Amino acid sequence: MTRRLLVTSALPYANGSIHLGHLVEYIQTDIWVRFQKSRGHDCIYVCADDAHGTAIMLKAEQNGISPEAQIANVKAEHEADFAAFHIEFDNYYSTHSPENKAFSEYIYLKNREGGHIATRPIRQLFDPEKQLFLADRFIKGECPKCGEKDQYGDSCEKCGATYSPTELKNPYSTISGATPIEKESEHYFFKLPDFEAMLKEWTRSGGLQSEVANKLGEWFESGLNDWDISRDAPYFGFEIPDAPNKYFYVWLDAPIGYMASFKNLCEQRGLNFDDYWALDADGKTEVYHFIGKDIMYFHALFWPAMLDGAGFRKPTGIFAHGFLTVNGQKMSKSRGTFIKARSYLDNLNPEYLRYYFASKLSGSVEDIDLNLEDFMAKVNSDLVGKVVNIASRCQGFIHKLFDGKLATVCSEPVLLAQFIEAGDSIAEHYENRDFSKTVREIMALADKANEYIAQQAPWALAKDPANHAQVHAVCSVGLNMFRQLITYLAPILPVTVAASQQFLNVESLAWDARKELLLGHSINAFTPLMTRVEKDKVAAMVDASKEDLTATGAAPAPTVKDKKSKAAAEPKGIEPIAPTINIDDFAKIDLRIAKIVNAEHIPEAAKLLKLTLDLGNEQRTVFAGIKSAYKPEDLIGKLTVMVANLAPRQMKFGVSEGMVLAAGAGGSEIFLLSPDSGAMAGMKVK
Repeated sequence: MTRRLLVTSALPYANGSIHLGHLVEYIQTDIWVRFQKSRGHDCIYVCADDAHGTAIMLKAEQNGISPEAQIANVKAEHEADFAAFHIEFDNYYSTHSPENKAFSEYIYLKNREGGHIATRPIRQLFDPEKQLFLADRFIKGECPKCGEKDQYGDSCEKCGATYSPTELKNPYSTISGATPIEKESEHYFFKLPDFEAMLKEWTRSGGLQSEVANKLGEWFESGLNDWDISRDAPYFGFEIPDAPNKYFYVWLDAPIGYMASFKNLCEQRGLNFDDYWALDADGKTEVYHFIGKDIMYFHALFWPAMLDGAGFRKPTGIFAHGFLTVNGQKMSKSRGTFIKARSYLDNLNPEYLRYYFASKLSGSVEDIDLNLEDFMAKVNSDLVGKVVNIASRCQGFIHKLFDGKLATVCSEPVLLAQFIEAGDSIAEHYENRDFSKTVREIMALADKANEYIAQQAPWALAKDPANHAQVHAVCSVGLNMFRQLITYLAPILPVTVAASQQFLNVESLAWDARKELLLGHSINAFTPLMTRVEKDKVAAMVDASKEDLTATGAAPAPTVKDKKSKAAAEPKGIEPIAPTINIDDFAKIDLRIAKIVNAEHIPEAAKLLKLTLDLGNEQRTVFAGIKSAYKPEDLIGKLTVMVANLAPRQMKFGVSEGMVLAAGAGGSEIFLLSPDSGAMAGMKVK
């Protein structure tokens, strides 16, 4: 029976580039959608850029353009990256759209009519330097539940707790670095506890992974809270009806973007929106969301509750995946493993990554690791050495000896029947999103195919014309096995499969088409389907992804030897003058005298020391790249000069809250700028 499915991925935020961590989700979803389509199901895949919020507004301001121009530029970049990774949306839209505005207002007003919206004044954190209320993502501090440092203002990445930003301990503004102050403001709330009974039943109805349902159970035990759905001006988003200068929080209209993107597609194709989202569509149409485990709270509690309160159907299922690590560690800019989609595309075939992710993904929420050595070995062994090798080994004999036509009779019907029957269990693995099992079973078949060809050795048989009929039979079986394998890999490798389809000269590689063997069938000329992963290309990708972190600690003046492109042009030992700045630019820099009250080694850092600086009225932590020139014990008690108004920066080892000034040629020749010993800590340098 043909199924009708609507599938979405979480909306990427329109404030930055797509990286490999994002791609886990979009590749996973695309593979599942392509599989459903290959089975003949009516499956639609929509997504959009998440285009609202303070971050968008500030980024546009920084770039000197309007928020609308900012989100349009990022959307174009996102769409280009997704297309290059062969992620095929039926519609890719934006939450800054008339459809999303209409649905957001409708859902809000329906919930207000139902008594599920409340208003009350709150004490909210305010940045006294930027003169704006701080969204949760622009406040960091210590989690009030577990004490983990540098957690955002709405939820803790370590323990999963959710909370109010005012509950954070030792908060700071990530925009200016200032300590926020509290100001009162009238806010609007969605009364989530009104839906507790419904949510308890729905989360245990089979639409969520068991580990997710269990985690939600913990949240029920601690009690559901009202959800703050408003933000104060200035804010880039949709204004709340009947509430001037109050805007919908970005997390309210973001999931509604699924509906808006689909509505936009309905207008393009003449589809009936209610067939998918009306209450009576539940059971007739399946709606699935693929998301990261870190946003499950929003999708599995707030989202179904909002839909229920507004009279819409709830999702059939929500599938969460884990995070991506690279070489067993969190993605790192300094190690070059925080890899943007474009950095990957500049060096490597996107299908390599699609295959590797598929080989790691299961139906659980476990994290997956991209081990770059394993990545190279697996792609080269499985795809090039096993699958493509079958076609390469067999096609030459078919073209050279038999005019490109396969045998009219199958000499190994039992063997090929095993390959065809394997499609049932492979399909089950695809359906359950257990792609790692899918890949293992396909590769087991590839091993069987290569073993058969090696045993028959057509290259040896071909030496005697008397054996040519057997060569014909063996190579025809080999290409039929290849046809089965490439059909099973089609959701993962769409480009390689399209090239294989052209080579095999078949109209379709849909799932059920595999049951018809290619007998007496003419194939086309063969061109290489895939090349090996080259180690130097992987290294180039990593190098392109590295970022120099010394700017977060000491800032020694760069020397000529560090400027390779200009080394020949400049006199040795003389540093070229930087571009001039005006007095207003210089006045923005707040230089303070600081006393080094503690200095510590960071064992895992080659260049950094951890400095504790006393500014007179407060202490700051700064990571400085001066390990090669100073012993920690020699620094304690010394005075230095620091940039006190540099925005804090998150590093692997903690938050660096400023910059100390140093100069020199590098290595042991780095000298901290030291004021007169009579200077007082905290004094401003003029």
